[in-house]
Amino acid sequence: MKLTVARQLVRLYPRDWRDRYGDEFEALLADENPGLGGLADTVCSALRERIFPTFGGNMNFSFATVVRKPSAFIPLAMSLTALVVLGIAAMSGGLVPQRDEGATAHIWQLLMAGQLPVLAFFAIKWLPRAPKQSLAVLGLQLGAALAAMAPVFLLHL
Repeated sequence: MKLTVARQLVRLYPRDWRDRYGDEFEALLADENPGLGGLADTVCSALRERIFPTFGGNMNFSFATVVRKPSAFIPLAMSLTALVVLGIAAMSGGLVPQRDEGATAHIWQLLMAGQLPVLAFFAIKWLPRAPKQSLAVLGLQLGAALAAMAPVFLLHL
């Protein structure tokens, strides 16, 4: 296989993986002719490595690194936006129990329910990689969700 193709295939893998195994894997690919099946396996393995990384090497994540990931801060932003929606409705006098739910209730429900798939993705992806940091982020997300639910519960909306 050409060296340029081998380099491109190795670049499909995450940086931490490439730092640890990239040179050897690139040399192996350049020396061998893996065929179409081998190329497909390499691409699938790179995708799998991006979702479920190999443990070892320099793959330590801090809380700040994990909380900056989109799958971590999007649910936080959605919970805080739901709380802001309730605050705006309270300032405009719209936080009273009604027979028919208004737009505020529907927006709040969409924000709170919409974050569940993102939370599930975050837990599946990050709990195996960085358990302590992921649990801390999940606790933060739970606190934000409870803060957004508290006015609805306390005011019986």
